Amino acid sequence: MDLNYTAEDLAFRDEVRTYLEANLPQDLQQKVLNHKRLSREDFVRWHKILAKQGWVATGWPAEYGGTGWTATQRHIFEEECARAGTPAILPFGVNMVAPVIMAFGNQTQKDYYLPRILSCEDWWCQGYSEPGSGSDLASLKTRAEREGDHYIVNGQKTWTTLAQHADMIFCLVRTDTGVRKQEGISFLLIDMKTPGITVRPIIMLDEDHEVNEVFFDNVKVPVENLIGEENKGWTYAKYLLGHERTNIAAVGRAKRELQFLKRIAAKHQKNGLPLIDDAVYASKVASLEVELMALEITVLRVISQDSGRPGPEASLLKIKGTEIQQRLTELMVEAVGPYGLPFDPAFLEGETEHSIVGDDDAAPLAPYYFNFRKTSIYGGSNEIQKNIITQMILGL
Repeated sequence: MDLNYTAEDLAFRDEVRTYLEANLPQDLQQKVLNHKRLSREDFVRWHKILAKQGWVATGWPAEYGGTGWTATQRHIFEEECARAGTPAILPFGVNMVAPVIMAFGNQTQKDYYLPRILSCEDWWCQGYSEPGSGSDLASLKTRAEREGDHYIVNGQKTWTTLAQHADMIFCLVRTDTGVRKQEGISFLLIDMKTPGITVRPIIMLDEDHEVNEVFFDNVKVPVENLIGEENKGWTYAKYLLGHERTNIAAVGRAKRELQFLKRIAAKHQKNGLPLIDDAVYASKVASLEVELMALEITVLRVISQDSGRPGPEASLLKIKGTEIQQRLTELMVEAVGPYGLPFDPAFLEGETEHSIVGDDDAAPLAPYYFNFRKTSIYGGSNEIQKNIITQMILGL
């Protein structure tokens, strides 16, 4: 196993870096690098820029309009995007439902949905979690009852990210209550404009509208929107979650944020000296950097196998990646101290040029810290991931 980049890989990295320098809008870059909030229009604009280059679906086969890149090329691209400060390509369409459609959808579904995902004509959201069915997802209660050529859907989803912007939602629904809970679930694609769907915002601690509750009241969904076979949705759901957990590791973004952390720790002082020179604080940063280096090597090991689909090792990447992300935000807040206390929504939304704090680096960090408490919960909580590792890797 060789974890070093080849000459071809390095040439590809240079190509990506040159493209990003020439095509990433500066206003988007500054929002990302300075931890400001992104609008729907920001995400769509960057998606369309990459789509024009043919680089929006890095994990897709070329036959479906993807890049056809190797796993190593995808890793390099993601790392360079993080380094440059690009908005994320939202995963719900490109990286989550699209692989399911490719693997289990029929040709009509592939022909219709995949081009619309590539062009960002459809903005997707994920209908998995419910009140009482989070980590125990298979206990979900949203019902879909077959009536002729439609399903009638009733129930509720929660923590639905950016559903207020979505055109489509992919949903796990219960189609059979008389069997083992994992065996009575189906995977439906639902148009968010269908009568009977209500989106209710959940405003988070940082006052951002990122997640929602979604209610279904006698929603009619055409039978042709069923992916694969009825009652086989749990298989498709697990396939999708593997893709979600692999991407959550976000090594490139963590490396960028580590450099930001070092910069602010050099700017803020303790006892008249830069905080980064304080032995106790410096040891915390060094320990975190070692953890991040170990995670990166682990990601490269997984990439070197390039099996084409995520395995249980995705759970390991998810755990370590999210722990590192949270630790970074903790050390950032520790570095800025009281400068992180004032809450300045106008600055976060880009409505004012400078923060009321007087330190534009520090102003977004408390909301950033609070927001990242979610990472060890979404995509299957880290406790659930440890169970998966115990059973599927350790065989216990």
